[in-house]
Amino acid sequence: MRISPTGNSLGSVCLLLALAACGPGIAEVKRLRDSCQAGDPAACNEYGQKLLNGTHVLRDDSTAGLEFARACEGNIADGCARLAVLYQSGRGFKKDSAKAIPLFQKACEGDAMDGCARLGLLYRDGTGLEKDVSRATLLFERSCTGGNLLGCAHLGSVYVDGDSATRDPAKAAELFKKSCDGKIPAGCVGLGRLHATGDVVAQNDSIASALFKGACDAREASGCYYLAEQTVKGRGVPSDFFQASMLYNRACEGRHALACYKLADLYEKGAGVWRDPEHAAALIRRSCEYGYVEACTPARSS
Repeated sequence: MRISPTGNSLGSVCLLLALAACGPGIAEVKRLRDSCQAGDPAACNEYGQKLLNGTHVLRDDSTAGLEFARACEGNIADGCARLAVLYQSGRGFKKDSAKAIPLFQKACEGDAMDGCARLGLLYRDGTGLEKDVSRATLLFERSCTGGNLLGCAHLGSVYVDGDSATRDPAKAAELFKKSCDGKIPAGCVGLGRLHATGDVVAQNDSIASALFKGACDAREASGCYYLAEQTVKGRGVPSDFFQASMLYNRACEGRHALACYKLADLYEKGAGVWRDPEHAAALIRRSCEYGYVEACTPARSS
């Protein structure tokens, strides 16, 4: 049973329960809503999460965002991080990545570890902030040490993709496994990459592709990209250029620059899709916009 965010259907829910006391889940939602309205910012944060997930209440992203804003104004750091994610993804509000940045900063300063992890991503990718991989790494370390599995997943990527001073595939595998077991798609992508190469774990294309697929299904753009790569090569999955094109497209829509570039190559060659040089050129421009330097050369971006 669920109640509406305003509680108007609470009476009808109770009647459906044969005039008995409402279930503990519904009672908790009502308590959080009332406490929030009475000025408790921590309750607003918890109530917002219930609204966002649709837990014993009708899902309402917009109202959830308003509750997170009230929590953030009341110095509940986790509320700031959750509000920033909504702005970043365009859930409940018009998408506005610029508004997300100071919210992630406030969240991290208030020891909300998810805010630190997501702020680290912005520094790593140079999204709205000057690119600073060292600072990103420190933020990933802080969030992972604080128990945030998203931070652990991206710290694992530093240990795989970093320079000789930071490279530590064995430690990366441990972090990827921990975060993937915790349902963090980025961790599953990292673990899949290690299985694809056989770097400190058993080389197994079937396991790698399954991990990439799970991450892609969870809307992790990099998972779709790596699954597309497996599909082009027929590693762990049948070779299928049309299927690969759809996977590259999903990743490109998620702003994965290299996926846009690889999809452009398929359209240039007519591999799995109709040959379309104009669309290929547009994809290369998107790849450049998203940060793939190779796509920005005059020969490719024209």
